[in-house]
Amino acid sequence: MYPRSAAPRGRSPYSNGLYPPPSAPRCYDYNHQSMAAVNSFYAPGLERLPAYEWKPTPSPSPVLPPRTPTMTNGRKRQNDEYSPHVVKRQRLDSSPHPIIGSPVIQAPRPHRLDHAVAGSSRSSFDRSYPRSHTNPHPLVPAVPESSSSLRTYAKDKLSGQMVDLFEACQQQSSDLARKEMCRTQLQQDIQRVYAVGRLYLTGSSMNGLGCRSSDADLCLVLKGNKRQDPIHVLTVLQKLFKSLSYIERTQLIRAKVPILRFREKGSDLEFDLNVNNTVGIRNTFLLRSYAYADLRIRPMILVVKKWARHNQINDASKGTLSSYTLVLMVLHYLQTLKEPVLPSLQRDYPECFNPLMDIDMVPDGPKYIPSYFSRNQFSLGELLLGFLKYYATYFRWDKQVISIREARALPKSNSPEWRNKFICVEEPFERNNVARAVHEKIKFEAIKAQFVESSRILQQRKDLNSILPVRTIINKESSRR
Repeated sequence: MYPRSAAPRGRSPYSNGLYPPPSAPRCYDYNHQSMAAVNSFYAPGLERLPAYEWKPTPSPSPVLPPRTPTMTNGRKRQNDEYSPHVVKRQRLDSSPHPIIGSPVIQAPRPHRLDHAVAGSSRSSFDRSYPRSHTNPHPLVPAVPESSSSLRTYAKDKLSGQMVDLFEACQQQSSDLARKEMCRTQLQQDIQRVYAVGRLYLTGSSMNGLGCRSSDADLCLVLKGNKRQDPIHVLTVLQKLFKSLSYIERTQLIRAKVPILRFREKGSDLEFDLNVNNTVGIRNTFLLRSYAYADLRIRPMILVVKKWARHNQINDASKGTLSSYTLVLMVLHYLQTLKEPVLPSLQRDYPECFNPLMDIDMVPDGPKYIPSYFSRNQFSLGELLLGFLKYYATYFRWDKQVISIREARALPKSNSPEWRNKFICVEEPFERNNVARAVHEKIKFEAIKAQFVESSRILQQRKDLNSILPVRTIINKESSRR
């Protein structure tokens, strides 16, 4: 097994005294400190970090957990619309744990969904896997299990290799602490120019899906009546950052969402900072909730991202798939199995992921979602094989839109958002196409061909090394610590 407590990558500037001592934690604990969560939408805690200074507006109403969808004939009532009234009751208590009514929670039965457009009959792909014969009414322990139980899904060689890769490459507490210290100091320096600015750590660093080598995404939120021009704000910040002793290599990138890219001085830790792209905060906590819903989610996504990166289909700047798109593709597959590994959180708990919720309340939205237990007990290797086969053989790229919001493949409409697009993956809040970077047919064909080839090879060999160099990837991660 690989060590979980290796030193941070690169030469840390802490020892050089580049950062002033961090201020004491105040107000809101951004990191949801609690014991490690298994099958829980309330994400696990890491080492305690400096808190975000979020001050939600006080509410006179008492704290109430979001309403659990009504059960009818063993199935939850589907909620097609968000309630405009739920934001007002999202005031949160100071407890670091989700509200649990009893020592044991009766888990809701997952929706039965097939690998097909809604309304179609079950595909042959679903019939290729045996049904899981577990208790039809599983009991979910309120106290999370030990993280070592991940090995229960790794009894074959392929699954074991996936766990080894995950445990060697997953982001450590020290990695997150390092990013958080930089964020804390940056916020203080930015507030010299933008006094009302709030800096949020987002993306894979916060959603539980990051690697030790993952860069950090930051969102600067500037509230007020005047709409800020992102390019202007980032230009001002670029000048400011050049005067900071702990930042180097600033670069303004004028993309659809403009970013300021920079590095922590003396290391290879890179940051991308945007202005008021608050959907990134919302989807960070949605993905975080999915990431910790089942032990298999994080290893599965990490392996898929490493596979895609190795095979050169994981770079939106070069016309292939972004990491965010890949994550949504994995979640969609896991939602639409005959026995789903995941439900649709937005459909089943719309109050917790209301797109109109005040941004300060977003991190606590998932606190009151009860634990979830899937009757699907496939190993990690089985899930990876199924994922590759699904997109190699069964998914209709020309007719379907991936939607984790609906936990199904939607029929492609003739709207400008989907018309003439090679790959359609719905952003769960803004509902636009996050796979729009794939706009060249040659790149699209290369992506499809990689799914087909990797599915064929892995099905034959059942060895992760046959589709990506496991040892090389682990060594590369280790060298960047």
